[in-house]
Amino acid sequence: MNWKTIFRSLKNRDMQKRLLIVLAIIVAYRFLSVIPVPIADPTQLRDVLNSIVNSTDFGGFLNLLSGGALASFSIVLVGLTPFITASIISQLLTKAIPKLEELNKDGESGRRKINQWTRIVSIPLAIIQSIAFIYILRQTVLAGNTVVLAEPTPMEWIVAVGAMTAGAILLMWLGELITEQGVGNGISLLIFAGILSQLPSILTQLGTPLFDTSQGALSVFGWFEIPVNPIMFWIVLALTLGSLALLYLLVKINEAQRIITVNYAKRVQGNSNYGGVKSILPVKLIAAGVIPVIFAVAFLSLPAFIGQVLKATGNPDYLELANNLILWFQAPNPGSFTGDTLQAFIYPTVYFFLVILFTYFYTGIVFNSTEISENLQKQGGFIEGVRPGKATERYLSRTVNRLILFGSLVLGFIAVTPFIAEYLTYQLTGITLTGLAVGGTGLLIVVSVGLEALRQINSRALMVTYDDYK
Repeated sequence: MNWKTIFRSLKNRDMQKRLLIVLAIIVAYRFLSVIPVPIADPTQLRDVLNSIVNSTDFGGFLNLLSGGALASFSIVLVGLTPFITASIISQLLTKAIPKLEELNKDGESGRRKINQWTRIVSIPLAIIQSIAFIYILRQTVLAGNTVVLAEPTPMEWIVAVGAMTAGAILLMWLGELITEQGVGNGISLLIFAGILSQLPSILTQLGTPLFDTSQGALSVFGWFEIPVNPIMFWIVLALTLGSLALLYLLVKINEAQRIITVNYAKRVQGNSNYGGVKSILPVKLIAAGVIPVIFAVAFLSLPAFIGQVLKATGNPDYLELANNLILWFQAPNPGSFTGDTLQAFIYPTVYFFLVILFTYFYTGIVFNSTEISENLQKQGGFIEGVRPGKATERYLSRTVNRLILFGSLVLGFIAVTPFIAEYLTYQLTGITLTGLAVGGTGLLIVVSVGLEALRQINSRALMVTYDDYK
């Protein structure tokens, strides 16, 4: 990363305009996240929801990814989940339906049509999720609290669902506006901003027991005392060092890439010579970036969400299934790892394998070996020692699969490391630390999105400062 080039580009008016637009959109998003759905008294509703969110890791995950919108039952509570779900569906259908795959290969016009269909599919998904959220709120979260939330009238249902659906569509539009500025993926940056807004509260959960000196302070060689809890001090120190090590590892695997040298054959057209040069084809260790983690968290939240809906219906036939879905597919507390039950290991294990699965899935979309091989052959390019055509395609596929295998395993390990930290802390000290898994996932997304945004800003900075190097 060329920081001098980035700082020099800040003097450019176009660069200033783009960054200010992105900053203004993020600020607008944060304002939207505190506008409540018109369904109850906002102050009382926020107090009740805060207690509910803080009581479960599942609520913590949803609140983290929504940027605190769950705690205030904001109009952007549904967030970007409908668009992400619609994107997964459209990408699967593009691979499964030949006509859509052909349309995707048509270039920018074809991709625009697919993106437009993705946006259209997002709308009914947003409506369904809005209804489900309100239903769960009324039946489960605030059951019996008629002061805060009474039985909604049909008009209140329409207004509330309309407000939440409009919030989801508005976020989708804001994300695309950010993407158009060329300084990062808009959807990822909005999730990035939402997580950053919640990190102070996560750090507070560690800071509160750290400065609790009711059982004594930390003595330094008997010379003086530091007003911190001795046990929590060493725990926080170990977590800090572990986080820095994981941060370093995450940056390294995000930046790691395999360089493939491509030779271009020399061609003669008339009196001019073309080709006869070498180029490089960089293949990233994790070409999918942080998308597998976002997809895995969103996918894992669905079973528990369905369990909440089934439980809210009050039907005794579905009660056992609902309780099992909620129990199996929510992030476990450290204490739930004890005993002879294996239920607590379901979430981390499924999370680990989903990260690997989505890494393979998304890499297959962003890195198409067949398309790259065909383009190289059309341009007269070839990899040394590999024949053009099918042999090049097989070589690229084999290389990418080897990289994905290692990269996805490392990414999956980093994703479940916070669960391991919670478990080890509980086993060694008996102290239950909640929120590490939430904060760990948030840190993983923040670092990956931040690196990708810096990379795009650096590319934009090189463009606007190009004349300075002439």
